Amino acid sequence: MAEESSDRRAGAGRPAGGSGSGGGRPPRRDAPGRTGGQGGSGRTGDRRGGAPGTRDGRPSSGRPGAASGQKDDRENRGGSRLAPKGPRLPEPRIPEGVTGKELDRSIHGQLRTLSKENADGVAQHLVMVAAFLEADDLESALAHAETAVRRAGRVPAAREALGMVAYRQGDFARALTEFRTVRRLSGSSHLLPLMVDCERGLGRQGRALDLAATPEAAGLEESERIELAIVVSGIRRDLGQVDAALLALQIPALKRSPTAGVFRLHYAYADVLLGLGREDEAREWFVKAMKGDTEGETDAVERLEQLDGIELELGEDDELEDGAEPGE
Repeated sequence: MAEESSDRRAGAGRPAGGSGSGGGRPPRRDAPGRTGGQGGSGRTGDRRGGAPGTRDGRPSSGRPGAASGQKDDRENRGGSRLAPKGPRLPEPRIPEGVTGKELDRSIHGQLRTLSKENADGVAQHLVMVAAFLEADDLESALAHAETAVRRAGRVPAAREALGMVAYRQGDFARALTEFRTVRRLSGSSHLLPLMVDCERGLGRQGRALDLAATPEAAGLEESERIELAIVVSGIRRDLGQVDAALLALQIPALKRSPTAGVFRLHYAYADVLLGLGREDEAREWFVKAMKGDTEGETDAVERLEQLDGIELELGEDDELEDGAEPGE
C-alpha cells in the first residue's frame, strides 16, 4: 500500500477516502482521520472498531446465528475443538463493576445458547474488548477476544470481536477469516466493507473489487454502503485509477446533508477531487465534511487551512507550554 496518510480514530473498524496514493491502516484504512493526513485510516465509527454489540462500540453482529444440534451446543460451552488442548489458559482479569450487561440486547440473544455462567463471562470479555479497543490497547483487547472465542466459538459476536482486533492490528488474513466466520454463522453481510478492505490490505485488489461487486452488497444498509464505496474508491486509487475512484463515491448518499457517516463520504470525495487537482471543488466538499464532523473525527479543518494557505507555527514558548506538566 502506498504511504500512510492522515487518519482519524474505526474500529472497527473505523473508510474515508483513499488518501494520498492509497489509503491508511486499520481500522477502516481509508477512513478520514485525525492521526494521519489525507483520508487515512481512522478509527472506525467511527466505526471506532469497538467490539460488536456494545452500546459504545460497533453495531451488533447481524442476526444471532443459529447454534444447531448437540455438537454446536457443545462448542458454545467451550468444550469444542476450539478449546485449548493443553492446560486451560489463564483468563484476563475482569475489573470490578463490569457485569456484561453493557452489551446490546441482540448480543445477549446470541449468548442464550450458552450456559448462564458462560454467557455472563463471555459478555464481560466482550465489554473489555470494546474498552481496550477504545483505549488503543490492542494486546489486552486481543487477550479478551481470544478468551471469548475459546469460550463461545460459535457466537458471531465473539468472532467479530476477534476479527476487529486483528483488523486494528493490521493482521488482515486473520481478520478476514474471522469476518467470514461471522457471515457464515449469522447470515449477515454487514462486515462486507471490512472484508473488502482486508483483501485490499493483503494486496489482492482484484479479489477485493470482485467481493465488493457481489450481490450481497446490494442488501447493505446505507452506512455500510458508504463504507464500501470509500474502500472501493481507495482501491481504485491504489491502482492509479483516480477518475474511477471519484466515480465510486458518487452514490446517492453523497447528495445528502453532512450528517453522521455521510460527512465521511464528503471528506473522501474532497480528497479525491484534490488528487485530481480540482482544488476549488475539493474545498467545497471539505467544508461540507467539516460541518458534519461535529466530534472532530476528521482533519477537515486542517485540510481547509492548508488549501487557504494558513500554516500554524509554534514558537519556542508555545512548545514549552505544550510540554509543561499540568499545574505549571
